[in-house]
Amino acid sequence: MRIWVDADACPGVIKDILFRAAERMHVTVTLVANQPVRVKASQYVRFLQVPAGFNLADQRIVELMEPEDLVVTADIPLAAAAIEKGGVALNPRGELYTVENVRERLALRNFMDELRGSGVDTGGPAALGQRDRQAFANQLDRLLARKR
Repeated sequence: MRIWVDADACPGVIKDILFRAAERMHVTVTLVANQPVRVKASQYVRFLQVPAGFNLADQRIVELMEPEDLVVTADIPLAAAAIEKGGVALNPRGELYTVENVRERLALRNFMDELRGSGVDTGGPAALGQRDRQAFANQLDRLLARKR
C-alpha cells in the first residue's frame, strides 16, 4: 500500500502525522501538488509537482494510484475517483470515505456549489482542531495496521 496526498490544501499537521507514519511503518507517502511543498527528507517521502491547472494533481493521483492505495484528501470528487479505482480515501479530519458516503458527500458538495454560484455565502469548514488531528491519526493507524 502506498499513500497519496492531495498536498495543495493538506494541513501541515496532517503532513507531519503522515511523515511519522511513513517512517514508522515503512510505507511510501507521495505528496502531489502544483506548487512546491515542504517535505521531510526521508526514503519513504516523495514529492511530485504537476503543472498548474484545474484538478491536475487529482488526475495525476488517480493515474498513479493502484487498488488498495490510500488517498488523503478533502476533495470529494478525488475521493470518489480513488474509491472507484479500488483505493481507500481518508479526509484530513479522519473521516473515511466509503462507496456509500462519498455519493452523499458529492450530492451535498454539488448543492453547496449551486448555492455559492447563486451568491449565497455558505461559509467554509471549521479550523482543524486537536480532535480532528487525533481522529486522522487514529484512522490512519487502523488502516496501516490492516494492510500489514
